Amino acid sequence: MCFAYDATPPDLPPGITEHGGAASGEDLTLTAADGVQFSAYVARPEAPNGAGIVILPDVRGLFRFYQELAVRFAVAGVTAIAIDYFGRTAGTGARDESFEYMPHVQQVQSSQVAQDVRAAITYLQQHTTPAPWALFTVGFCFGGYVSFLQDVDQPDLAGAIAFYGVPNRERAGSPAAIDVVSQFKAPLLAFFGGQDQAIAPEAVEAFGKALTEAHVPHEIVVYPDAPHSFFDRHMEQFQADSANAWERTLAFIGQHTPPKP
Repeated sequence: MCFAYDATPPDLPPGITEHGGAASGEDLTLTAADGVQFSAYVARPEAPNGAGIVILPDVRGLFRFYQELAVRFAVAGVTAIAIDYFGRTAGTGARDESFEYMPHVQQVQSSQVAQDVRAAITYLQQHTTPAPWALFTVGFCFGGYVSFLQDVDQPDLAGAIAFYGVPNRERAGSPAAIDVVSQFKAPLLAFFGGQDQAIAPEAVEAFGKALTEAHVPHEIVVYPDAPHSFFDRHMEQFQADSANAWERTLAFIGQHTPPKP
């Protein structure tokens, strides 16, 4: 599991909030290409900077942490939409801490998630003003793995971002990220904890080597003392790492968001 149910996204670093200002959020129900409806949450910045991001949750799916994270991005000027994975198996609507997510995680198919991400991108393009012209994904744990795959599945990404996504493990018949790096289309930013018991340092090193050999523009950041799920305001001892990850994430988005066409 990734974040606890009561986890809270780290605060934005000082000075970041001046770029976007206030933000407003809204619950949504989106429809994928196969006709399935799923839950989402969009946060609109007061001063959009041209970037839009699809937030890919951990194994719990969409819950408060990711709604609050979307608002954090919007305050920084990035139009953000967080999606749920389980519309096909658990329906739509809010879920509490008792939700048994693993039976649903085991039924998630990467081709269906790609449809859901595409529906979220379409929403950003058609229902936010101005429509973002640079599109990103960011994912956490299971969502980090999903974000890796969107670098293959989404043709128009400006960049993909992943927090502690396992790079060398297949899931439900979907390939390991390390095995498809030659198909990556966009730059990648990946964060790992050096004390993450779920991801061996050797796996991170091999992933970086594979990305280099495939000529994928990338940055891999390892925080030596950080565990899995360090990006949580409750993890007070890792707030410096979280602040650095925020800074790197927003810098990556800014670097790959060109001036308005």
